[in-house]
Amino acid sequence: MYCIGFCCWGTSTDISSCAVLVLLSRRAAGCRCLSFGLNLVCFFSCRYMCSLSLFHYSEYLVIAINNPRSLSLDSFLLNHSFEYNLAAVSSWIEFTVEKVIYPEMKQITWLSTIGLLMVIFGECLRKAAMLTAGSNFNHIVQNEKSDTHTLVTSGVYGWFRHPSYVGWFYWSIGTQVLLCNPICVTGYTLASWRFFRERIEEEEITLIHFFGEEYLEYKKKVPSA
Repeated sequence: MYCIGFCCWGTSTDISSCAVLVLLSRRAAGCRCLSFGLNLVCFFSCRYMCSLSLFHYSEYLVIAINNPRSLSLDSFLLNHSFEYNLAAVSSWIEFTVEKVIYPEMKQITWLSTIGLLMVIFGECLRKAAMLTAGSNFNHIVQNEKSDTHTLVTSGVYGWFRHPSYVGWFYWSIGTQVLLCNPICVTGYTLASWRFFRERIEEEEITLIHFFGEEYLEYKKKVPSA
């Protein structure tokens, strides 16, 4: 306001200089807002990439600790399935498109924080399940019982019969809440629910075959998820 008032009493040169200063100040303010927005977007995407990297690296690490005989590059789960890779690419596309069209959607800090908490909860639950199961845990459903197979019912297996799947379920949805991806939140929820439901049904048949009445009693006491 002081600058505008001064310009009204000054020369044309003063007016031009003041106008330039006003435009520059507005541009600087706009740049600061843009920079703040970009920083928020980078903050969200960096948290997502860190969560994704930690998940796959820790999958390999825990298998290396628990069951080194089954360890391979596939233990990273980077090539889990075509559907898994398609889901990941879809989330990246949605994030990019929505960031360009409606960038404010990617700056909802409280929602992204909820997503991060879901990711942390899911990651911790899954890794706790893997470590508790020890050498009994394998990324591939086993069709034959080995001499070392035992029914694990302690720790997080006292909460859920399949805590590793429950953890992965919340982790996968959390990654999309973290990115503020409304379409993929819905898609991931439906796809994950269907996948784990079918996977649990398949695995339960094997577990009943392995442990018989012992597993049926455990099934009565502890929910699957």
